[in-house]
Amino acid sequence: MFEPSLIYHHASQSSRDILVPKNFGLLCWNVHKNNATHPDFKSYLHNIIIEENIDFVLLQEASFRDNKHCMLSEFSFDAAANLEVKGKFYGVLTASKVKSQKAEAYLSEGKESFIRTHKSLLVSMYPFEDRTMLLVFNVHAINFRETKRYSKELERFVALAKDHKGPIIIAGDFNTWNKKRMQKLDEIKERLSLKAVPFNQADKVKSFMGNHLDFILYRDLELLGHNVHKNHKLSDHNPLCVKFKQIG
Repeated sequence: MFEPSLIYHHASQSSRDILVPKNFGLLCWNVHKNNATHPDFKSYLHNIIIEENIDFVLLQEASFRDNKHCMLSEFSFDAAANLEVKGKFYGVLTASKVKSQKAEAYLSEGKESFIRTHKSLLVSMYPFEDRTMLLVFNVHAINFRETKRYSKELERFVALAKDHKGPIIIAGDFNTWNKKRMQKLDEIKERLSLKAVPFNQADKVKSFMGNHLDFILYRDLELLGHNVHKNHKLSDHNPLCVKFKQIG
């Protein structure tokens, strides 16, 4: 019904950085399709970017148009659309001060039970100065499906990351709203040697039945700090911010 006419979207600024800094900041946020419509969104996001010195912005349920930047003119972006409505696309979007060297967009093999739409996944790569590649997954996991289908979708992470030798970040809305889904995510973390940024319940990460839905997972990076921005009234999820350092 709302199948996108184009899944992968890209826009790049010619003045963008070509290398990931050794210390870098990342923001992850399910914006509930408000990034292009809410009058306060752009200024709020800009303030966080300045305050937290953000280099990567990973959005889920973002709104964008083909080859046009949605709200961060000083960033390049790659996006994977899972919906298209009246010329507007919706999906996961990764904006970055560093141009991606490679990016690929994927749709989930399964569809949501009720609205019959896919979920999207974006996988992008960025070089450090030593030419080590940072692999970044922007995830919005399938929601209203059985555990078997959910598990199969998460297996894609392993297939896409298993041969990568450098640092990895897998972040987004994992829809881990029950024990079996959490167990599957824990299994994927172990198989890929990932750690989870240790947000706690007091941080007000979006949760259901006591289970966090949003995560930032990482490997071969040093975690320098993390926090959650609250009281924005722009989405039912809160933006997660982290600081990482390249190891070595």
